[in-house]
Amino acid sequence: MLVVAALGGNALLERGQPLTAENQRANARRAAAALAEIVHAGHDLVITHGNGPQVGLLALQGAAYKPDEAYPLDVLGAESGGMIGYMIEQELENALNHARPVATLLTQVVVDGTDPAFQAPTKFIGPVYERAEAEARAAAAGWSIAQDGDKWRRVVPSPKPVEIPDIRVLKLLLDQGVIVICTGGGGIPVLRDKDGGLTGIEAVIDKDAASALLAQELGADALLLLTDVPAVMTDFGTSEQAEIGEISPDDALTLDLPAGSMRPKVAAAAEFAGSGGMAGIGRLDSALDILDGKAGTRIVSVKSDKRTE
Repeated sequence: MLVVAALGGNALLERGQPLTAENQRANARRAAAALAEIVHAGHDLVITHGNGPQVGLLALQGAAYKPDEAYPLDVLGAESGGMIGYMIEQELENALNHARPVATLLTQVVVDGTDPAFQAPTKFIGPVYERAEAEARAAAAGWSIAQDGDKWRRVVPSPKPVEIPDIRVLKLLLDQGVIVICTGGGGIPVLRDKDGGLTGIEAVIDKDAASALLAQELGADALLLLTDVPAVMTDFGTSEQAEIGEISPDDALTLDLPAGSMRPKVAAAAEFAGSGGMAGIGRLDSALDILDGKAGTRIVSVKSDKRTE
């Protein structure tokens, strides 16, 4: 079975943790241990990951330059993809005792320059701030900001991914038995011009949407969206909250879910499941159990005999 596993931001940084190399390394090691179980079970694996905290930090570091010397978000996305990919690659190689080759591929993802997302930034990047500090930073740097829980963060455009031109390279690697880490941070956002050339664009693509597109283009059997909650919940945050074990793509899209967290995951999962695969959402540590129908939420077009409570 070919599995695409998308690691949430918590794979390398838990909310509230300092963005240090040591913390990211420790979390990458934990992620690698969970992913290695999928490989040990006999499955082929493609790994994607988020980069919101990391790309935001790189942007803050770039603010130390003159405005015309700061690197754009597509370049920062490539930088963060290389950094995170390196950590996951090394830790997964160690977890597998170097029995399988692992490679990181910086992945370009085409977006539409007319996507309305460019006029309405929604993608969180960087650290969280108290509102007053966020507003001061936004005023100084020309940011857009939005509330994230009880804090505030910078938001940037998050256009829909429409094409993954590097899919040919990915398939070549998979044909050779390579475990591939790719589409980091949703991929490097690029535009395709009328002559077919590619050029970078200021944006950060949603990792889950890009992972669903990737899984579809690869013909994957399963898409796992791994996060820090056990499953999709009904009535989340209330005394009536309950885990959803299994649900159809159509029913999943009718759920009343928070726009900034679970809703994009469920939308991406439903899109992939609608093409015939199985999409699962749940804790990183439960990755193999989600795949086996023993944990998390499974979104499938045809109801299975797996857990439904």
